[in-house]
Amino acid sequence: MTGLVLQALQRTSQGIDDEIEADAVRVGFTVTKKVGNSVVRNRVRRRLRAVADEVLPETALGGLDLVIIGRMGTIKRPYPALVKDLQMALRKLKADRRIEEKIKNTS
Repeated sequence: MTGLVLQALQRTSQGIDDEIEADAVRVGFTVTKKVGNSVVRNRVRRRLRAVADEVLPETALGGLDLVIIGRMGTIKRPYPALVKDLQMALRKLKADRRIEEKIKNTS
């Protein structure tokens, strides 16, 4: 059981004047009422935010809109496992900057 679900959308540069904003990674978090009451949902959201703050700055490709969805298993999942879940989700979506850099360096 994984602790999160990740969705990604590549932003288009239409209407964006600032190049820095176009390369930024934007992140949103969502946790449904199925996970628990508001106290539990907020705790899940805080855990996901901490994982995102640790993983995304060094690994996520620029120009993405990401949505991290908390699940019932997020609250009890160990923190290192959540970090690995997010890293694996980025790899599956081909949104991991480190993999892209390796591909460019070998070409």
